[in-house]
Amino acid sequence: MNWYVFLEGVISVLLIAGGAFAFIGSLGMAHLRDFYMRLHGPTKATTLGIGCILSASMLYFGVTKGEPVMQEMLITLFLFITAPVSAHLLAKTGLHLKLKHADKTRGRPHEIHTEDADEKPVLHPDKGH
Repeated sequence: MNWYVFLEGVISVLLIAGGAFAFIGSLGMAHLRDFYMRLHGPTKATTLGIGCILSASMLYFGVTKGEPVMQEMLITLFLFITAPVSAHLLAKTGLHLKLKHADKTRGRPHEIHTEDADEKPVLHPDKGH
């Protein structure tokens, strides 16, 4: 069996997975309720989707040209560095502007008891108090 057939299969899987992740991230950005929930779509799923697509492009053009493809590598590196930083800055700006939260993202989930939230301080068990 020719190894190019295997390589075409890997490239196809990466392209399909990248398209699926990018689509899911776009849907998340369009359908989630508030600003903070919408940050997760483009920063997690879409970044992974574009990373898969760029990896497929690196494999394809690396094999057809026979030389390493630096352009896609630099784009992938830049994307994986800038996406978390920009998401952090957007979330910090949203907190600074006091944007409204959905009820589920208020910071007081039902699992936290009142003594753990902010009524009285709870001492940390690892600090010996």
